[in-house]
Amino acid sequence: MRINWFGLTAGILTLIVLFISFYVPWWQLIIGDNLFKINGSPIYTNFGLMGSSFTIPLLLALNISSILMFTVSGIIMLVYSCFPTKSYSLQLLSFSYRKPLYAVIIFVLSLLIIIAIVGLTGLKIPVVGSSSLTLPSQLTFGIGISISALASASFLLPFWLAIGTSVLCIVARLYHRRIPQLT
Repeated sequence: MRINWFGLTAGILTLIVLFISFYVPWWQLIIGDNLFKINGSPIYTNFGLMGSSFTIPLLLALNISSILMFTVSGIIMLVYSCFPTKSYSLQLLSFSYRKPLYAVIIFVLSLLIIIAIVGLTGLKIPVVGSSSLTLPSQLTFGIGISISALASASFLLPFWLAIGTSVLCIVARLYHRRIPQLT
């Protein structure tokens, strides 16, 4: 029996990324001393305002579809990996190997677009690192006061695991070409 070990590892990692992402976000932004907080991930996105946590229903719906996509993709990758020489194996692999990569790309592009849109208001939110945010004068309603806070943002462990999973999925796809030669 042949096993695509890269695919097996990628399938397991896909499910691990899914599980960890429920508890640790892919990207986190903290403004002030937990004045405002964003925990962003394709699996679970929430916001915090002065210690209170909330989510947006549309984002929750997108998160649920991502959960289903990760679950199905991971399981199908595991099934493919155990039976890579079957007639249906290429279809299983073709369906599952792209999903983690698409999730990473769509997440990063969405994050950059949202930060660029917020940047149009004059707020310069960091993608990674720390910076001092100062509210533009048009947002302080002409009162003449300056409001600033420290903002720090970072990508966390699940994001890096998702990138590693994407690479392993691509390697599993490339390795699939060699499997008929190895049997």
